[in-house]
Amino acid sequence: MIQARAYSTGRKQLQSILAKQIDDIKAAGTFKNERVITTAQSSTIGVKDSPKVVNFCANNYLGFAGHPAIREAAKSAIDSHGNGLGSVRFICGTQDIHKQLESTISKFHKKEDTILYPSCFDANAGIFETILTENDAVISDALNHASIIDGIRLCKAKRFRYKNCDMADLEERLKEADAAGARIKLIATDGVFSMDGSVAPLDKICDLADKYNALTFIDECHATGFFGKNGRGTPEYFGVEDRIDIINSTLGKAVSGAAGGYTTSTKEVITLLRQRSRPYLFSNSIPPAVVGSAQKAFELIDTEGVQLRKQLVANTNLFRSRMAAAGFTLKGENHPIVPVMLGDAKLASDIADEMLKRGIYVIGFSYPVVPKGQARIRVQLSAIHTTQQVNEAVDAFIEIANSKKAKL
Repeated sequence: MIQARAYSTGRKQLQSILAKQIDDIKAAGTFKNERVITTAQSSTIGVKDSPKVVNFCANNYLGFAGHPAIREAAKSAIDSHGNGLGSVRFICGTQDIHKQLESTISKFHKKEDTILYPSCFDANAGIFETILTENDAVISDALNHASIIDGIRLCKAKRFRYKNCDMADLEERLKEADAAGARIKLIATDGVFSMDGSVAPLDKICDLADKYNALTFIDECHATGFFGKNGRGTPEYFGVEDRIDIINSTLGKAVSGAAGGYTTSTKEVITLLRQRSRPYLFSNSIPPAVVGSAQKAFELIDTEGVQLRKQLVANTNLFRSRMAAAGFTLKGENHPIVPVMLGDAKLASDIADEMLKRGIYVIGFSYPVVPKGQARIRVQLSAIHTTQQVNEAVDAFIEIANSKKAKL
């Protein structure tokens, strides 16, 4: 009797290659262990094999991930519209609540139309390939999110990259795109760079776009709902809401903390995306619970969000000022993403582990997530952190850094 073979003959070779890569990652001190959370997302969470800890590394900027009204909206949407559609949008997967949410987002960003995606990663994967051809050019910031980079790789447009937030370099790349005969020139940038907490100078980018007849695209994942006076993100912060052509963002961070993404722009851009964007055409519709929770979140951004944004600013200023006074090197400014720069990957990982023992949940980031030699602990403030919790986090950083004699 011949015994069935469960794997191909190449399995051992693949396993050997992958095992070596995994060992190398561990040896470099950059192996990423996933801590298991046993409670709902909040400022204080339960972690497996640990007592409850204060969470300083979630994208839960407004605390909406566990907001009672948002949770109820999700339950209500399941009751009225079911658990899911079992279909893509263009076959039998578009419900009235999808269209309502798209309309809400369009009004929020002051755009003509919006298209929903399962994630902003999908939105970024679908935009460039759809609207750009080999006759066009995309000019991308060097520190753009991986999803923007991957999306650009999928398109046939000429590619130019400019140094992070360097307007002189951006202008040179725009000149090169003109010299290359580009029909459409699209400047692509994050509104806020998630690993640095720095904000793209959109006013200056828009000025260059006007000068060189280029279009502007921004990813607003770390700005929508909480950045800018009314939570409209970096365009509002710089007063250029009417000068940004395409906005991609997420429903999974400040907006409900669940999942989902979108593109909002002109009717022509959105219509073409509905016809040709592969992540949209070949992905199931966003589940009703996600749609319902996001709809409620956008309502709350304009009501409870007013006070929550003030508290978030206060928490951010307190943490940044105390950490800077203690001698820590911080990146970014005026944003609740606060990278504490440590340089060494193992040191960042070790300090993060020690912080957890003291009841503070943070994560160390190192290569390939950030450049080599720029390891850091990225702290993210939330509006639902108390002043006491922020101070406790700073105190823990200071004590642990001193115990390890870390060079700050």
